[in-house]
Amino acid sequence: MNETWKGAIACLGVAVFFVMTIGIIYWQVVDQPNKNWILRGSISGLIWERRSHSLVLQTLREEKTLVEINVGNFPDMEQPFVKNLCWLNKTEFCYTWDAMADLEISLQPGPSTGTECYRINWTPLHCKITLKDCFSMTNVSWYGGASIRAQRWPLNNVNTKSQPFVISNLPKNPTGYGSVLEKYFLGSTGVTVTVAPDIPISLSVESNRHFCLESPSSIAMVPLQYMVCISQNITAAHQEVGSQLSELERRLPNTDILGLPIWRHYKAADSAAKMERGLRSFFNRLKRHHLGEGLIALNEHSTILLSNADHMRFPMALRHTRGLSLIKPLKFSITLSPYTSIKSQLFLSSLQEGKENYWLSLQSKFDSHPTPLLTKWKGQFSVRLNVTNDAARSWYMDRVSLLWQRLGAQYVTFEGAEGNTFAEQAIQPPRELEGDKYIGIFALMAATLGNSTIISAITRSNHLPLFIQMTPLQSDWSYAGLKGIIPSVLHYSLLGYNFFIPDAVGGTLANEFLTEEELYIRWLQLVTFLPVMSFSTPPWVCCDDWVLNLTRQYIQRHQDFVVPLIVKFSKEWLSWGYPIFRPLWWLSPNDPVTFTIDDEYLIGDEVRHIEIWVLITRSNV
Repeated sequence: MNETWKGAIACLGVAVFFVMTIGIIYWQVVDQPNKNWILRGSISGLIWERRSHSLVLQTLREEKTLVEINVGNFPDMEQPFVKNLCWLNKTEFCYTWDAMADLEISLQPGPSTGTECYRINWTPLHCKITLKDCFSMTNVSWYGGASIRAQRWPLNNVNTKSQPFVISNLPKNPTGYGSVLEKYFLGSTGVTVTVAPDIPISLSVESNRHFCLESPSSIAMVPLQYMVCISQNITAAHQEVGSQLSELERRLPNTDILGLPIWRHYKAADSAAKMERGLRSFFNRLKRHHLGEGLIALNEHSTILLSNADHMRFPMALRHTRGLSLIKPLKFSITLSPYTSIKSQLFLSSLQEGKENYWLSLQSKFDSHPTPLLTKWKGQFSVRLNVTNDAARSWYMDRVSLLWQRLGAQYVTFEGAEGNTFAEQAIQPPRELEGDKYIGIFALMAATLGNSTIISAITRSNHLPLFIQMTPLQSDWSYAGLKGIIPSVLHYSLLGYNFFIPDAVGGTLANEFLTEEELYIRWLQLVTFLPVMSFSTPPWVCCDDWVLNLTRQYIQRHQDFVVPLIVKFSKEWLSWGYPIFRPLWWLSPNDPVTFTIDDEYLIGDEVRHIEIWVLITRSNV
């Protein structure tokens, strides 16, 4: 073969190579399908949508989209092809995303044969990377997450900016997340999203578009980890996943309170003697109006007044005084918090005794003594109990137990567990108090007192025998008032907190008596079918005599009809974790109309009793 032929063959080879290269590039960039299956289970599969930058969970026949997740938070670009770096394993998908983050997805069996799960784990490859995954609300109604000031049901109707997903002090941060929070979201397509409990995240919600989980940008390179599970329908999904948020044995609180209407006695007094006279007068008036046996709730100020009735400072020996004996026949609850005013003798004594570390503190750079961290509680500069200090916890609980015994209270309410004192002042909290860990420790402390304890905020503790005090509401017809009660009931119960005390009839946020008769009656009708009936405005103050008679009738109806139902379905909660107060989709999981109903609910499955459905009919709301 001469040189001419050799040159021609070489040129032809180069041309063929060039054409093949062009073909491969065309196939990868132009002719590549818009979506690729990256994992397949037995009932569902995960698809990569390159144009929308999304992971799409679909049924295997692609007839139903279960959830769409816009992934990453990386520059907007069309990824030409997603190659599985774990190609030898058919149950795992691995990928390195643009040298910014590693993505690992593993297919895992669910708790039953009808459920399967995908564990998704993003790991940043260098610091200052923010990971963000957004879950579409298109054709999906979402539930769960956290309570908010004006509760909505479903979550699709909420708008919140991106902020740490922790329980906030709502008076300080009205746009924050409220008193009941779980890292669990339930979709109407039968999908659940459960975030790893110890991974810090931020949450944002854009109404009717999506909610987003976001990792903090920091030098710690925090991962974003969550589990997506799919079941036959929404009810099955919650039964299999949501009802098992806590693996610990569930315990009932003291259900005696269910039959006791709570009367809040917050009348201002400047001495224990005046407080005791006011209590006696109020108690006698309840008896005179035939409102039955009830529980009088004292706020923290009144509790402190009574605790100082014999001018003692705790802990001290038990004494019996004439003043305290006046309140012995009453059934009442006291209120305490982990805060102490810096003007109080209690705080000053702790400093004199070298117990500065009993309070949340900052370590001084110049000496070994910690400096208590100042914060504000009910308008006063205060310090907060250091719940990570064993000695401080024992000291505090000894004081609480002694006070409870000495006053003869039936219940004790703890408030002030919400909020992170360090984060609120832009101080990095110690590791043991990051996020909502303070609330978790405080809830465990409260539970050590028995099952007659009420707490104002809680997370990851639905197995504890505690009552939850709902967030104060406005005295109006809006979602921040009356209309927000049923969404809150459904939210609390869905997350496993069935034993709650709703805000008092008429709302207490305004801190004044209600005078609107119609609002009072509607509120009264609604709380009749809830665990506890609570009052701040006595009916004889608000309304005419016929409303007083109506109040007696509804209290009786609550005791005779509602309480036995709650006790009955509490057995299902104990055994299986099913909510006592259920949305209508619980019995009709394939009816899309039920997904957005926020003014009705069921107590258990007793649907034959139409009167346990509660409907707000006010047309001008």
